[in-house]
Amino acid sequence: QLNRKICLTTILVFIIITSRLCPLILCQFLHDSVSSSFRPCSCSDGCISDPKGSIWFSGRYNPEQQPILHAKNNNFDPDSLAWWLGLQRSGNDQSLEEVMEKMFQVISPPTVDTGPVHTRCRKCAVVGNSGNLRGSGLGKLIDSHSFIIRMNKAVTRGFEKDVGNRTTHHFLYPESAVDVEHGVNLVLLPFKLRDLEWLTSALSTGHIRMTYMRVKDRVGADKDKVLVVNPVFFKYVHDHWTEHHGRYPSTGMLAIVFALHTCDQVSVFGYGADKQGNWHHYWEENRYAGAFRKTGVHSADFETEVIHTLNKEGKIKLYP
Repeated sequence: QLNRKICLTTILVFIIITSRLCPLILCQFLHDSVSSSFRPCSCSDGCISDPKGSIWFSGRYNPEQQPILHAKNNNFDPDSLAWWLGLQRSGNDQSLEEVMEKMFQVISPPTVDTGPVHTRCRKCAVVGNSGNLRGSGLGKLIDSHSFIIRMNKAVTRGFEKDVGNRTTHHFLYPESAVDVEHGVNLVLLPFKLRDLEWLTSALSTGHIRMTYMRVKDRVGADKDKVLVVNPVFFKYVHDHWTEHHGRYPSTGMLAIVFALHTCDQVSVFGYGADKQGNWHHYWEENRYAGAFRKTGVHSADFETEVIHTLNKEGKIKLYP
């Protein structure tokens, strides 16, 4: 009889405890499930596209922007397109649509997914060419990222310890063109209509050898791994990020904002001056302060301010 009373008492206590705890457990489970389903990515320590946390960022970042040019359905804003066409007059009598049609007969339509995916955590490294990378020892960290963006005439051979040796995306334009390795995405920054024509030529006939200067007539790249930055994206960066400082944004600034729209987390390396305040490329020895800081068309000071604010707001991780 005593054992029966003890057993009944134990069951009663269990029922009382679980009746109070179960709703709490159920609520927590539902909260976690809902929160997970609405998170823009699976990164445990935050996602760029999460609108929370930065009013400054939310006022500039437009998730609807399409950073990559497609063969069709680009929905060009007429004002933005007119601004881009006026950046550098190239004396071309063809329309953008005509030039694009020929280009997409040579390169494959893009397949990269730029939208956020709640089950993915795409960590990207944007690697600039600043001399501040010399002696940094950041090579392994850079190579650990999913996407590794380099630009222009970036050199890795001989500097692997500081800059790494992996590249997934190489940003360039005709006047800064280099051959890219097999498997690497060539990402064209078209500052003028002639640049799109050059890309078509450089991957086929090689007949274009001049823009406003002598350029490579052919470039080594996988035709099915070529991406072209949308001309309208230039105006978006100019309006929202560099705020009309300079005639148009620099390659480095465009690469960072491109990464903000393509990646879930962004780390930035090799931007700014070295420890002595000199501006130079890490593979060069010409350490003259201001060597490429003021180009006449970009505002390095304002762009640097934007990059540091992105770091302060937790939207990028800047490695000095």
